[in-house]
Amino acid sequence: MKFIETLKNVWKIEELRNRIILTLGLLLVYRFGAQVVLPGIDAAQLENLQSNTESGLLGLLNAFTGGAFANASVFALGIMPYISASIVVQLMGIAIPYLQKLQKEGASGQKKITQITRWLTIAICLVQAPGYLASLPTAFGIPQSAFLLGTGGLFYFSSIVILVTGCIFAMWLGEKITDKGIGNGISLLIMVGIIATLPKAFLQNASSRLEGNNVMLILFELVIWLVIILASVMLVMAVRKIAVQYARRTASGGYEKNVMGSRQFLPLKLNASGVMPIIFAQAIMFVPSLIGQSSFLKDTGAGQWMSTNFADIFGFWYNLVFALLIIVFTYFYTAITVPTNKMADDLKRSGGFIPGIRPGSETSEYLDKIMSQITLPGSIFLALIAVFPAIIVKLMNVQSGWALFFGGTSLLIMVGVAIDTMQQVNSYLLNRHYDGLMKTGKNRKAVA
Repeated sequence: MKFIETLKNVWKIEELRNRIILTLGLLLVYRFGAQVVLPGIDAAQLENLQSNTESGLLGLLNAFTGGAFANASVFALGIMPYISASIVVQLMGIAIPYLQKLQKEGASGQKKITQITRWLTIAICLVQAPGYLASLPTAFGIPQSAFLLGTGGLFYFSSIVILVTGCIFAMWLGEKITDKGIGNGISLLIMVGIIATLPKAFLQNASSRLEGNNVMLILFELVIWLVIILASVMLVMAVRKIAVQYARRTASGGYEKNVMGSRQFLPLKLNASGVMPIIFAQAIMFVPSLIGQSSFLKDTGAGQWMSTNFADIFGFWYNLVFALLIIVFTYFYTAITVPTNKMADDLKRSGGFIPGIRPGSETSEYLDKIMSQITLPGSIFLALIAVFPAIIVKLMNVQSGWALFFGGTSLLIMVGVAIDTMQQVNSYLLNRHYDGLMKTGKNRKAVA
């Protein structure tokens, strides 16, 4: 088979083979750590914690940690504190001149930004770890008998140190995968954690369907799931190609400003912001429920309405506000991450221009206009995929755990990371004169 032949070609490249083995090994270490329960906690008495994290916002958080959150694991905080720190540093780079300066310094500046992100990750962990531990016997209902050494100062101190260390170790694993393995390490850790909860969620939903003799409904759900995956791939890969003309370089080193130069395209992604708008929006969606449960509003009608409607991630009001926030954040994040001014300057320096548009400020304004035009359908499409789990729950009564894989952050992360990893593997194959992953896999003859 062509696919098997392509895999053989992947295995023939020693450097690629070593990178894949290292990546799989480090991912295995991460998955093993997700099963190691914090010292002093009886793993046999975590039923209440696991049942409370099967659905809702906690279910989503548990999916990102690969079940470590529900296992009271040493990796219970997952890699999310590092993601939060990265987002904060990126947003602070808009307003803080020092960070703006570092961003322009190239590799040395990026190294300093990475160090700042790591220290901020530790600070976030030091806030989240005590909150997680305090919630175990109260909000999650773990009995006192499960704490073998009690819940005194020694337990809190040792557990906080372990949770912070676990997050930093997961961050180190991700960075090692990025440097020595294949793919983006941090993204792969999140993807593997999400995939780890997929079989259990599917089997639970399938067993409930089988009890009702609805075998065809299972097949129908799988078809819808594959269609949503295809739509997500289209969203991730879709680009608007802007024709770019390059003036032909002369023998003296100058440029001939005519239309006979090479014609290329400048790709502008339909969804340039990726899953970040969904992550931003979900972070804010925690706020209304917390406000409704506050001491000021919990006894009022407005407080009860907020705590009820915004605690249900499959409810109408939650998803309406969620979708609107995604559209707003898509515009915001695209505006700060797509440097149309820099793109226009780079084109001008390289002798490139968009036909009919003057180089410089006019080019920048044109690119900005095009980005605004394609961001609207992209943001609406992203919002629809994000709220589709709620739609599938209401229309087909799919179990909440399985519904999370019909869209939202989970599916987009899985699709985006898989495509990015395949592209990296594909580049190795093409560099060694093999066809790509989706080709025949035959060895090409190197051009002399």
